[in-house]
Amino acid sequence: MSSEDSERMAVLQGTLDLIVLRTLDSMGPQHAYAIATRIQQMSEDLLYLNQGTLYPALVRLEQHGRIKGVWGKTESNREAKFYAITTPGKKALAEETRRWRRMAGLIEKLLASEA
Repeated sequence: MSSEDSERMAVLQGTLDLIVLRTLDSMGPQHAYAIATRIQQMSEDLLYLNQGTLYPALVRLEQHGRIKGVWGKTESNREAKFYAITTPGKKALAEETRRWRRMAGLIEKLLASEA
């Protein structure tokens, strides 16, 4: 694993739930492939989520009641589970967004003080 790959994974471990919740909040119900594709597009191909990364996050979010999955048909008529953010998920998104912004501001302040 290259240094770049390990840095990418560290970022994902701390922020994947937040990114998925934000994606569903802005796009509405989506299946896993559409979620991964949207995140890759929005990150200008800097983030690539494979199934081994995304599916455990979706299961975890669903178990915590932050998203709800319902089986349906994709545009190509395939069966897929579509995930939607729940009311508790919207609350968690707001809280995690505030926490993330506070932490990012703190890190920026600490890095600036070292310069």
